[in-house]
Amino acid sequence: MAIFSRIADILKANINDLIDRAENPEKMVKQIIIDMEEQLTGATQALGQAMASEKQAQRQLENAKKSSQDWEQKAKMALQAGNQDLARRALESKVNIDKNVTQFQESFDQIHMQVAQMRDNVQVLRSKLDEARTRQNMLIARARMADAQKGIATSLSGANSSSAFSKLEKMERKIEGKEAEAAAFSQLAGESTAMEDEFADLEKNAAVDAELQRLMSEMNQ
Repeated sequence: MAIFSRIADILKANINDLIDRAENPEKMVKQIIIDMEEQLTGATQALGQAMASEKQAQRQLENAKKSSQDWEQKAKMALQAGNQDLARRALESKVNIDKNVTQFQESFDQIHMQVAQMRDNVQVLRSKLDEARTRQNMLIARARMADAQKGIATSLSGANSSSAFSKLEKMERKIEGKEAEAAAFSQLAGESTAMEDEFADLEKNAAVDAELQRLMSEMNQ
């Protein structure tokens, strides 16, 4: 049947390969599940129709068997009444109906076998769908984890020069440069102040020495 051929194609599909080729793996996985659900619905409907045909064939077979039994019973009644000719005609009808019984039996057996096979196929598809739903959650989680890991790795590698981390590093280097420049100016300013202090000490000492000489001169006089 065509519908079971399509089901087989879906069951043979490699979900992981489809995900590798999909731009959005999560949407792709969900779409695969939707497709399989639609196939299961179609297969179930086809099975329902086949089961209805099986019941119809079974009713035809049972009715034909009952009719054959009825004609045989009538033939017995005719014989009991001593009417052999009527019994013969009843048996002729039974023989004709028995041909239908044979055909109906063959038809019913074939339909019954097909329905059994379709029922097994639907059950297999249902099991595969349950398995796919379980794998769906796992595959979506793996896809999300892969995206998260890729984002973190990209940030840490600094591959993107415009990233916030890269900008922060540039700002830090700029601040370090300014700090080094300020330290250099502070050092120069400190050296200049020390030199001025030394000259001030010299002038102070010279003034003290001059005063000392003046006092000693006055005392000697």
